[in-house]
Amino acid sequence: MYAVIRTGGKQYRVAPGDVIRVEKLAPAEGDFQFNDVLAVSSDEGKVSGAGNGVKVSARVLGEGRGDKILVFHYKRKKQYKKLQGHRQAFTAVQITEINVDGQSFKADAAKLREPAKPKAQAETLEAQPAKKRSSAKKAAKKSAPKKAAAKKSAPKKK
Repeated sequence: MYAVIRTGGKQYRVAPGDVIRVEKLAPAEGDFQFNDVLAVSSDEGKVSGAGNGVKVSARVLGEGRGDKILVFHYKRKKQYKKLQGHRQAFTAVQITEINVDGQSFKADAAKLREPAKPKAQAETLEAQPAKKRSSAKKAAKKSAPKKAAAKKSAPKKK
């Protein structure tokens, strides 16, 4: 059983339990539904157009940014070069359920993942050890004084 959904200007073929990366979505956490379902397949391999009774439920696992893409503009013989980088934001989503005309196809409990921790909790946990490290580094730097190099002057020739 799978469905074809449309979000962020792209189409995705999803089945219960699949994890996909879509364009950044507004809900930062929790469960939500994709209402724009284009097609649904049955177990026998038949594909039908989706009606109003089809919904795909999903859970937000986390947000992030993709790999850096370098955009390089160049015009020969004109001394023109321009380099720009870009990282596309995404939301990781796991499909939990597909509802078709009253029938429900759910993902196995073993396949479901736990959502990532909210950023506020993650930052507080990571910030405490970082402060301890930085103070240890500063103490180490203060204990080792820098040596000034003595300049030697060469005799002047006349």
